[in-house]
Formats: sequence, structure tokens, C-alpha cells
Amino acid sequence: MKISIITIVYNNKGSIEEAIKSVVNQTYKDIEYIIIDGGSTDGTNEIILKYLDKIDCYKSEPDNGLYSALNKGVKAATGDVIGILHSDDLFYSNTTIEEYVEVFKNKQVDLVYADGIYVQREDTKKIKRIYRGQKCGKLNLKLGWIPLHTTIFLKKEIFKKHGLYDESFSIAGDYDLSLKWFQDNAIKKEYLKSIVVKMRMGGKSTTAALQKKKSNEDLVIIKKNKLWGVVTLFFKIFRKIPQYLLPKVKKY
Repeated sequence: MKISIITIVYNNKGSIEEAIKSVVNQTYKDIEYIIIDGGSTDGTNEIILKYLDKIDCYKSEPDNGLYSALNKGVKAATGDVIGILHSDDLFYSNTTIEEYVEVFKNKQVDLVYADGIYVQREDTKKIKRIYRGQKCGKLNLKLGWIPLHTTIFLKKEIFKKHGLYDESFSIAGDYDLSLKWFQDNAIKKEYLKSIVVKMRMGGKSTTAALQKKKSNEDLVIIKKNKLWGVVTLFFKIFRKIPQYLLPKVKKY
């Protein structure tokens, strides 16, 4: 089973190398690694070129934003399963991809999702937020639940069925597409109860300045998907509170 991992990046020389190492150090070897760069000018490309022999597809050119870059990566992917690792992120362990592959093979499913953690930007050992998955259901979706997007690995044919990311969204397009997947009962899903990714705080949707914009886009998506409007949005925001409290009360 070939796994395609997509990393998108723009002017992020500070952490791109750690993200790359996180992929190339995986114990599972049938990985197609795709890096889509938006035309970085800060030295990011020089770092990427050091690992060119371990990268299967590398494109560096201007794009129309986050979802434009992700769509390029999906189109380039030739693996059976696609996963995303952003340039600020790290796989939790070197055996993470092995864990996913085992579930896909043993459970015969189309999509696997798991747990993730947000960590301090300067010290990735310091956990700031714990994002747990759970058994999916339509009621949970109406109550604002959706798995952390970077924990979702899925078969490529699901993109063929539901399409790519909607590039009209600048910050919540992953929520839009995830809702399509999780409302489709024909897609066989499995929850992997394991932490699979570390995400640095301060990313595209984790800064306070961008939360209002994200909430506005979320509400458009919620209404489009016929959920419960502002009620769903309220619960989606409210769910973040225990995620921040968990690291304080339980050692991980």
C-alpha cells in the first residue's frame, strides 16, 4: 500500500526541515512524499533541496493560497492513501504511518482518523492542547465535532468522489471537505485511538487574530451542510476549552 504524504509550505525555513525529517524517518517505506512550495523567498527552498533525493514530487511556484497548494498536492499524488503534514507539523513517532497502514489493512476501511496535539512553537515537547477523535456520528457533527484534519488519512478515490478543496475559502476549506466525508455513510471510517501528529501553535487557524475570520467561514460551511447554524458553531468553539485544559490535568 503506497501512502502519499503532502506537505505545503511558504516561507517557513524555521520548521520545514523538521517536518521533512518526520516523513523521511518513518519506518514504513512505501511513502510517496510530495512538497508544494508557494514560491518561498526566505531560504525554505535551499533546505528542501538538501532532501531532494527523498522527495518524489517537488513544485515551487506561486499559488492562490493554502487550498490551491493542497489541491496541487492531491492532483500529483499517486498513492492508494493520502495524508497531509503541514510544514509546522511533525508525526508523533517514526512508526505513525505503520499504525495507519495496519488499520487500513486489518479493518478494510476507506478513511482513518486519530488524535493530535498542539505544542509550543519553540519547544515541541510542551503540549498546549489535546485534540481527541471519537466515534463519528451525524449528531456529533451537528454538535460541532470534526476530527483534526491532519489526522485524517483517506483513499484517493474519495477525492475523486467528493472533489478537491474549495479554494473560495481561505482558512476553513478543510472543515468543508471533511464534513462531506463524514456525512457520507458509504465511506467506511475507523478511529485510531493514538496520537499521530504534533502541530505547532500559531498556524493558519490557531492565532487569535484569525479566529473571527475562521468562525465566519465555518458558519457559511455549517449552513451549506445543513447542520444547526450558530448552535453548531457555538459547540465547535466551546469544544476547544477542554482541549486546552487536558494538558494541565493529565500527563501525556
